[in-house]
Amino acid sequence: MRLTACLFVIAALCLTAAQPAAAEIRMVPEGNRHAEQPSVPGASIRRTKAGRSSFDAKYEKVRELLATDRKLVSKIKSVAGAYGIAPIHMIGAIVGEHTYNVDAYDRLQSYYVKAAAYAGNSFQFGYDGESVADFVARPQFAACNGKETSIALWSCRERVWDSEFRGQSVGGESFPNNRFSAVFFQPFFAGQTFGLGQINPLTALMLTDMVSRVSGYDRLDENNAAAVYEAIMDPDVSLAYMAASIRHSIDAYRSIAGMDISGNPGVTATLYNVGSPDQRAAALAAKNQGADVHWPEENYYGWLVNDKLAELESLL
Repeated sequence: MRLTACLFVIAALCLTAAQPAAAEIRMVPEGNRHAEQPSVPGASIRRTKAGRSSFDAKYEKVRELLATDRKLVSKIKSVAGAYGIAPIHMIGAIVGEHTYNVDAYDRLQSYYVKAAAYAGNSFQFGYDGESVADFVARPQFAACNGKETSIALWSCRERVWDSEFRGQSVGGESFPNNRFSAVFFQPFFAGQTFGLGQINPLTALMLTDMVSRVSGYDRLDENNAAAVYEAIMDPDVSLAYMAASIRHSIDAYRSIAGMDISGNPGVTATLYNVGSPDQRAAALAAKNQGADVHWPEENYYGWLVNDKLAELESLL
C-alpha cells in the first residue's frame, strides 16, 4: 500500500513537471502599450495623398462598408469560427489594410468583379526571366526540400534567400537587396497585396496547407500564379487566408514566446501588417529571458484598431 502511494506521488510530481508550459503562458494585456499612435510610414502617407484622401476618410469608408454589408460580416464570423479566432481580429485587419494601404470599395461585389478581371490571365512568379520554381531548385535550397508543411517550406526558402542571395552576387549574378516576396511575387507592379484581405502571394503559398485543410479550397502552387491571384482576390477565399494568417500568428506567439495575444486585436493586426510572426515571437522570447516582462507592442496600424475597438466591435 505504501509503495502504491509512493508511486502515485511520483507520478503526480512527474505530471506536474511535464506541464510547466501551460502555466507559463502569459495573457497579453488589452489595449495599446503606446499612449500615442506610432508614426505612420511615409509611403502610406504619400499613397493616401495621391488618392486625394485622408486616413480618417478611408477609415470611415471601410467602417461604412462593414456596417452596411451584413452578408460580409456574417461571412467573417463564419470563417473566424472555423479557424478558432474571434471575428474582431479579422475586422481589425480589414480596417487597418483599407485605412493605410488601399481604399475600400463601396460594396463587396466590387471585390468579386476585380477578382474576375485577374482570372485566366497568363503570368508567372519569377525574377529576371527565371521562374521562382526554377530558382528554388538551386542547390542552396536543398535543405528546404524535406519540409512537411507549406509554411515550413516557404519560410525556409525565404530564409535562404535572405542569407544566400539578397543583395549579393552569386555565380556572377547580382540579386536585389529586397524581400523574397517583393522580388519574385509581383509580376504586375510594385503593389504586392490584393483583394479584401490584401494578402501577399507568398503568404498565401505559406498558408495553403492550413486553408486547404480547414476550408477545403484547392492547394496553391507557385507554378500556377493565376490561381494564387484568383484565391487572394476572391473575397470568400481571401477571408480564409486572412483567418489562417491570424491563427498562425496567435499560435506562433503562444508556442514560441509563451504569450497569448488572442485578446489583443491591435497586436494581431500589427502582425498581419508586418508579417514574420515566428521570427518576431522568437525575438520577443529572447528579450524576455530576464526578470522583466516585455509585451508585444502595436504599430501605427494595430494602434488604430485598439483605439477604435469599441466602435469596431459594434459592427459585429
